[in-house]
Amino acid sequence: MEKTDEAKQRERRRLRGARLLERGVAQAAVARRLKVSRATVHAWKQRLEAGGIEALRQRRRGRPPRLGDAQRTELTSALKRGARAAGYATELWTLPRIARLIESHFGIRLIQGRTIVFVDESGLSERPTRVRTWAPRGKTPVLHTASTGSSCP
Repeated sequence: MEKTDEAKQRERRRLRGARLLERGVAQAAVARRLKVSRATVHAWKQRLEAGGIEALRQRRRGRPPRLGDAQRTELTSALKRGARAAGYATELWTLPRIARLIESHFGIRLIQGRTIVFVDESGLSERPTRVRTWAPRGKTPVLHTASTGSSCP
């Protein structure tokens, strides 16, 4: 995960605070010097005492991913092979279809209504249409359907 400039700046500030604390500078003085609250410095000191300097490095935020790197790679390949290859009548990848694919391949059941955050890493993108579709980034999904005899071209 690439750190933003702001995240790097916050980490540098925490590490500088840790060095000051290790040299015995008072928490209030560290807070004034780094322009943060005393409560923030207190939290840094607790993390420093519990886990050393590494405990103050940037941490991943949010819920950890349920799929590992190898599983995400495998899922990307399955999605790129297409919905027909997965046994569906059309090439339309819907969120419920992707959820079923994840459950059948990896045994991970997703709760309906949850968001699948996968787009950026996979190279796939969601297209805003009446129904949600998935295709490689920069490509329009092509849906092959059987003719119903209508007059549409």
